Amino acid sequence: MQRVCLLAAVLGMTGLAGTAAEGDIMYHGIKANKVLFLGNSITKHGPSAKIGWTGNWGMAASAEDKDYAHLVLKGIAETTGKEPEAMIANIATYEREYATYDLDTGLASQFAFKPDLVIVAIGENVPNPADDQAKAALLASVTKLLQKLKANGNPTILVRSCFWPSAAKDAALKQACAEVGGIFADAGPLGRDEANFARSERQFEHQGVANHPGDRGMQGIADLILKALAAAGK
Repeated sequence: MQRVCLLAAVLGMTGLAGTAAEGDIMYHGIKANKVLFLGNSITKHGPSAKIGWTGNWGMAASAEDKDYAHLVLKGIAETTGKEPEAMIANIATYEREYATYDLDTGLASQFAFKPDLVIVAIGENVPNPADDQAKAALLASVTKLLQKLKANGNPTILVRSCFWPSAAKDAALKQACAEVGGIFADAGPLGRDEANFARSERQFEHQGVANHPGDRGMQGIADLILKALAAAGK
């Protein structure tokens, strides 16, 4: 289910382990003292009465500790015995305005965080590219985002494909991931399984909320990410 980008396989992740200092959190050879999650409502969404959502975590997990970001952090902590420092950010505005978005201004606090590991889980809010020009623009924008993240302390970068599969958007995410030697995790199979949607677990007033991953789907995303990191770090 997970795929390690070709460039990452060529370069290897052993160099990251080699730069570890005493006391660093190392998840299967990947430094994870500080973990940055960049996503959308699946990653974090604040309360919204108009859609009946009362949480302040990944929609539509039943509790904060059941969304994929917190499950990933839990998995790292259980393996290493130490809990990483984390920043979890919703960058849906970037998704919708990727062609004109000012990364330096819009993501200033995220860059300042200086993460060791970045989990990028975007794409669902990106308008579906209608032609080759739109596909090229999306690829250029995502590549620029990942390059800026990579230049900011050389973190390990993992890119997750869309939970709601999209051939055009997922292709851009995967190619951009390869450009920076990242790790690509294919979430497509999860989004094709009805059991992974929140609507399969409980009723929601709003169809959009119900269409998000439920607890099972969130666990699946977390497992996918953790397995991909473990495979890349060996």
